[in-house]
Amino acid sequence: MTKDIIENDPYKSAGVDIDAGDDLIKKIKQDVALTHNKNVLGNIGGFAGMYKLNEEFKNPVLVSCTDGVGTKVALAQEYGDLKGIGQDLVAMCVNDLIVCGAKPLFFLDYYASSKLVISEATEVIKSISNACIDSGCALLGGETAEMPGHYVGNNFDLAGFSVGCVDEEKILNPNNVNKNNVLIGIESSGPHSNGYSLIRKILGESNKSKEEKQIIAEKLLAPTILYPKLIMNLLDKYKINSMSHITGGGLIENLPRSIPDDLSINIVVSSWEMPEIFKWIAEEGKISLENMYRIFNCGIGMVIFVEESDAEEISESITSLNFKNFIIGKVTEKTQENSVIFS
Repeated sequence: MTKDIIENDPYKSAGVDIDAGDDLIKKIKQDVALTHNKNVLGNIGGFAGMYKLNEEFKNPVLVSCTDGVGTKVALAQEYGDLKGIGQDLVAMCVNDLIVCGAKPLFFLDYYASSKLVISEATEVIKSISNACIDSGCALLGGETAEMPGHYVGNNFDLAGFSVGCVDEEKILNPNNVNKNNVLIGIESSGPHSNGYSLIRKILGESNKSKEEKQIIAEKLLAPTILYPKLIMNLLDKYKINSMSHITGGGLIENLPRSIPDDLSINIVVSSWEMPEIFKWIAEEGKISLENMYRIFNCGIGMVIFVEESDAEEISESITSLNFKNFIIGKVTEKTQENSVIFS
């Protein structure tokens, strides 16, 4: 009876392969286990993940973030380069967590596809696991779903969810920012995971050869930088007043979220050189400089707001940890409607 059921699997005939899902779990189990620490109770395979808070936090506040990779997934599939997509997913969540000073604790992923391709899923989840290790958090669980008829062709999508913790008295608040605070911009690796609907349109309409497009795509698919270890190191040593993760909306939309309403930001555009990949996007897509700053990070992935007297020392410390950084501007009194002024 059981053999007949297996040989005539009605679910498989509808496009869902339960055996493939089981095979994937076997392949990723070791990678997931490498992310676990003493706070994780149990292992992969349960119905829920359990994480025990320890005495590290005296007055703990849990912080949560969720995000995806957007249409960068489509570009990665088109050019056959999935190795960094998992890191993108983790980074988009944990980089948001640390903006308020929270230490990433654990991460969960959601992988949905038209048809589960084990080799692709394994590569993506391995990238997620490695990024969790790099960020100091556990891959506590996840969900893999086959949805034929909902996703078209050999397509898949990713979503992530992360939880961190910060002592209440150590929460970074925009109200900590004062006039004359200095902005230190920390390098990005490229567009990170934002603006890819526009990027794919520009690349698709480009007159470049197939080989040239492949080279450009490799640069566009550089995985998002993971900032948690760097930022946690800085928070242990220095006074950081506020932070801004530069994601969708670029510098223009994200920086004002990190300062009081009665202050503005003066950005010195000559303080860093826009990386070549952004110059290509601007030129090929005929995008104005203002729109570049409104859509993309333009080479600055994270901004920290510090006291003017501390800025040089903190910048040197960031450099010593192998991150390029630039003093890109200053906080000023608000004298006009725009919160970010470029000079």
